[in-house]
Amino acid sequence: MNQFEKKEVIQAILIADNNVDQLRPFSDENSTALLPLVNVSMLDYALDALNRSGIEEVFVYSSLHLRSVREHIKNGIASLNSWSVNMTVHVIGGEGCRCFGDAMRDLDAKALIRGNFILLGADVVTNADLRPIFEQHKKTAKYDKGAAATLVFKEAATSSIRTGNEVMIAVDQQNNRLHHHQRLRLHGKESHFEVPLEVFLNNSEVALLHNLIDPQIAIGSPSMLSLFSDNFDFETRDDFVRGILINEEILDSRIYVSVLPRGQYARKVNNWLTYCMVSQDVMNRWAYPLVPDMGINCLAQQYVYLKNNIYKSRKSTFIKAALRENVAVQAGSQVEAGTSVSCSVIGKNCKVGKNCVLMNAFLMDGVHIGDDCKLDCCVVGFGSKIGAGSTIAEGTVVGSKCAIPAGKLLKNVVIKSVLGDDDDLVEKLGEHAFIIDDKQETQSTYASDSEDEVLPTAATGIPKVARVPTICEESDYTSSSDEDESRAVSPLVDDTNIFLAEVMDSLARGFQEKSNPDFLILEINSSRYAYNMSLKEVNFYVVKALFSLQDIKEPANQNVLVAINNVLKQLGPVLSNYIKTPDAMLQCLRALEDIYEENEFVRSKISKVVHYLYDKDFVSEDAIIAWYEQLDVEDHRALRQSLKELIEWLDQSSEEDEDDDEDESD
Repeated sequence: MNQFEKKEVIQAILIADNNVDQLRPFSDENSTALLPLVNVSMLDYALDALNRSGIEEVFVYSSLHLRSVREHIKNGIASLNSWSVNMTVHVIGGEGCRCFGDAMRDLDAKALIRGNFILLGADVVTNADLRPIFEQHKKTAKYDKGAAATLVFKEAATSSIRTGNEVMIAVDQQNNRLHHHQRLRLHGKESHFEVPLEVFLNNSEVALLHNLIDPQIAIGSPSMLSLFSDNFDFETRDDFVRGILINEEILDSRIYVSVLPRGQYARKVNNWLTYCMVSQDVMNRWAYPLVPDMGINCLAQQYVYLKNNIYKSRKSTFIKAALRENVAVQAGSQVEAGTSVSCSVIGKNCKVGKNCVLMNAFLMDGVHIGDDCKLDCCVVGFGSKIGAGSTIAEGTVVGSKCAIPAGKLLKNVVIKSVLGDDDDLVEKLGEHAFIIDDKQETQSTYASDSEDEVLPTAATGIPKVARVPTICEESDYTSSSDEDESRAVSPLVDDTNIFLAEVMDSLARGFQEKSNPDFLILEINSSRYAYNMSLKEVNFYVVKALFSLQDIKEPANQNVLVAINNVLKQLGPVLSNYIKTPDAMLQCLRALEDIYEENEFVRSKISKVVHYLYDKDFVSEDAIIAWYEQLDVEDHRALRQSLKELIEWLDQSSEEDEDDDEDESD
């Protein structure tokens, strides 16, 4: 009888152990699962992702720092973190666990897993819905009793920077079964790939996927744990995959693959470069709804969300400081006059002195920065102090409670406050500041084919904190003096055509269904990431797509202004999200040039259309005048003539404002 059937409880395993030394010195001090990323611990991101996927029971496995992890979970439940409401979380651990394989064997011995389960690391940030993949794995396991796991991958941009998480795989297209797995080089590019010939001989349709990121997410069958117990040489997940592929017939086990949809985000934070990249992605809202202003902690909103991705706590203080773009500042922090902050995160109760420059800097709680300091591409640990006039340059990681003397210049070094037994001292900076030998530099698994390195890494080592070109692009605040360089109306390439079509489809569907603008922004950002579009191109084509909607192309009663107003009532927040800087406003107006040529209704009312955008604060007076001055006198004679009256009115209005200001000053 159905009422007596036992409901299946979906379980997950969350590995919270430090099995890498690539996040030193924090991995020496505490669990990297508790390392804050945009002021939220990575463990909370992982738990929130599981909660959003409908997981009911989670086993957080930790060994080295079990007490800290258990205390964090206890505090999270007490403070009603978002993941604690509908999900049961257990913290378990075992002594002597030195690798991922040991954790899996210990979990098998404890016999806590009762069926299929989700497996991921606490250092994974994802907004992916894992439930459909879980259900697909159950169906696969029903027909293939030897299905040990389904591995989850994410498609990467073609120009993606190597972080150690990139793979190439060969998959049977008929059933998504994995036949070959190769992790790509950390440095340099492969000149060729070697795939066993039998992969092609034994399968009719094989797909080779070389642009994938491995976020270390998997759906496991109960047999997955027993396979680790039976094979003690399985120390990492790659060992498990390699062992299954080599010994499929002997072990009677198979692995399947699932690639996340384009709109879903997943990244593993396993070194300081990925820490920098994922932090910027979160602030850029790629991982929506895992964004700073959504209140993952304590079900309370921590920030006010402002233009240019500025996340500012109401309890923080700014004294004539400039927050440029992609900045998160937590409660209790103070930034003094003359300081400029961009692409950076500032934790709780920090103090940044006068005339400092912070770019790609990540400050943990309680950090004090002296006056006239420059921090560029660095991490500063809990409670550390940087002396006045110091420069902490690219690749530097300062541990907790360090005290850097004034006037120091540091680049690409790791600093600790107290030397450990295994630390090799390089230089003593002060009583609580020691430069240590970063041993990871000599432990690279991959050799480099190229002598030219794009990023500031050790010759053969793990990437350090760095400025990431694909994320921290050319600033929105600067526009090129060369019109041709900044103009985005060159002939469309295939990827651009596809991007424009996807944006038009998203906006058309969103307008008809009255979708949440935040979801449409997420779709557009996902398409941008997939086709590697620059910010200027995105700004241009979003405007063009919006004005290409059917309601504006063929307005009711031929009243294009009413049609534009109706569209922007629903989609205005999408336009505002992209058109928020002087340079972006110019891209908006340049997109209107194309619409002017294509749409007769817009052409006949172009002056009123521009005036409408000005009234609604989508474009500024300065942007309109600058755009008008850049229009070629001969090529745009008709357009300039249509805009002439509007420009004269703006000039007159500007002169009147200046006169009023002079009268007030008198």
